[in-house]
Amino acid sequence: MSIKYCDQHKDCERQRLYRRFCAALAALVLLALLIVLVVWLVLRPSKPRFYLNNVDIVCINVSSSSSSLLTVTMQATVAARNPNERVGIFYDRADVYAEYRGLQATVATALPPIFQAKGGDATVWAPFLSGAGVPLPPYLAAALAQDETAGYLLLTIRVNGWIRFKAGAFITGHYHLRVRCPALLTVNDGQGSYGSNAGGGSGYFKFQRAAPCVVDL
Repeated sequence: MSIKYCDQHKDCERQRLYRRFCAALAALVLLALLIVLVVWLVLRPSKPRFYLNNVDIVCINVSSSSSSLLTVTMQATVAARNPNERVGIFYDRADVYAEYRGLQATVATALPPIFQAKGGDATVWAPFLSGAGVPLPPYLAAALAQDETAGYLLLTIRVNGWIRFKAGAFITGHYHLRVRCPALLTVNDGQGSYGSNAGGGSGYFKFQRAAPCVVDL
């Protein structure tokens, strides 16, 4: 009986030590989370602000074969600013591409990783965007032709990536950055594709004005 009692006593001691260890570990985790929460609430980092400064379209062409294929080349000038006074931003990865009525019209172009310091630091990118042989559904081919004829073309420049915030020695985990920038362009000064400059050329597509972008994290 004494041997059995001793074994049970050792099992109880191990269980007691295990429970204490788990409780201490849980307390440390909760303390760390509380510190992170306090730091976050004190600093209150704001998401970056993006602006579309210009879109310069070199060419847009739709093949006249049975299956419409879109070829486009353009340059988009996008600016990003860090509005935080006490928090820096790491742009670990960011890709930019152009979209027409929900269709990705160009391949994604990677932007170089950067760090934006606190206090309103700003960065400007001007990547070239291109797409060749992009399948265009019949309804979008018709919509593009109608837009050119009407004299106005609406595109969307999108930025998709991952960022982190830095406050002192504290660095957060990754946040998914999604940016949507509307780009309104006139076609042949608003006269459309039947004007005197029909067929394209320099100044055929003109970006209207710089505009703020919608930023989601």
